[in-house]
Amino acid sequence: MIIRLQVFPPQALTFQSTLCYFPKPTKNPNPKSHSKTKFNGPSFLQTHTTSALHLTTTNPPQPTADSGHRFREKRLYLETLQVNPAKAFEKNPDFRSTPIDSLKSVVKCLSSMGIERCAVGRIFDMYPKLLTCDPYTDLYPIFDFLLNDVNIPFPDIRKSIIRCPRLLVCSVDDQLRPTLHFLEKLGFVGKNAITCQTTLLLVSSVEATLVPKLNYLQELGFSYEEVTRMVLRSPGLLTFSIHNNFRPKAGYFLKEMKGDLAELERFPQYFSFSLEGKIKPRHRLLVENGFSLSLPEMLKVSDGEFNVRLIEMRMQLIDERQ
Repeated sequence: MIIRLQVFPPQALTFQSTLCYFPKPTKNPNPKSHSKTKFNGPSFLQTHTTSALHLTTTNPPQPTADSGHRFREKRLYLETLQVNPAKAFEKNPDFRSTPIDSLKSVVKCLSSMGIERCAVGRIFDMYPKLLTCDPYTDLYPIFDFLLNDVNIPFPDIRKSIIRCPRLLVCSVDDQLRPTLHFLEKLGFVGKNAITCQTTLLLVSSVEATLVPKLNYLQELGFSYEEVTRMVLRSPGLLTFSIHNNFRPKAGYFLKEMKGDLAELERFPQYFSFSLEGKIKPRHRLLVENGFSLSLPEMLKVSDGEFNVRLIEMRMQLIDERQ
């Protein structure tokens, strides 16, 4: 099913005066649903009118600072969204001269995709540049890409954004689409296609992030095919740091645990567990008692279940000695 969001610019208004300035619309666009599909999500249709500002000079109008009243109104609105006003104005100085209606149009746009007001505030706090974004050019193209290129179902768009708000500040053409094509070539298609759980991979740089991680895994001794199977089985591998995750955990597994690569290939989730908090303590307990467990048996259970398993193994050992 294809859902295509089309954004139409406001109709030009005709005035007798030739010296008229038409300010950029600040409300949501009026995208039309694809002719073959009935869009069942929230309506994006917004009726907007544009008033003309008659100029007395040929110079374009310059933005001016808000009046005291409008500035206070803007601060109060940010506070209702649970956004730190001081941080917002510091990180995005242009917001001072942005009409509050422009911000409300951004909030309305995000809300129309199912994103709760409290989550909208957290997103603004993380990425203040969104306070002055244009839904026409900055947000709707991203939603359109997720719906139609990535094929994320409409109800899951919210989950994708909540999980990775950085999607909203990425360029579709420069970042998201090239990364999607790379991941599809890697095997993220069909049953392994990108979902709302893995859309965060789309914000990763292919050359600076994804390729180096794949290369490192091959340097450990895995073939390209084995690495591909590992990342498809555990996509989180592509989000882990080589320096802080892969290198220390692979080193401990190969040197201290004397493990083999075949077991890592079967259980790549090993890299998702804490080295200091779970891997080392549990391995040491097994070594001290002369026991051994497979990686899934050692790591997938809770602390309580692991301790019970350890006691059972001790009891079994005592029975065998008697």
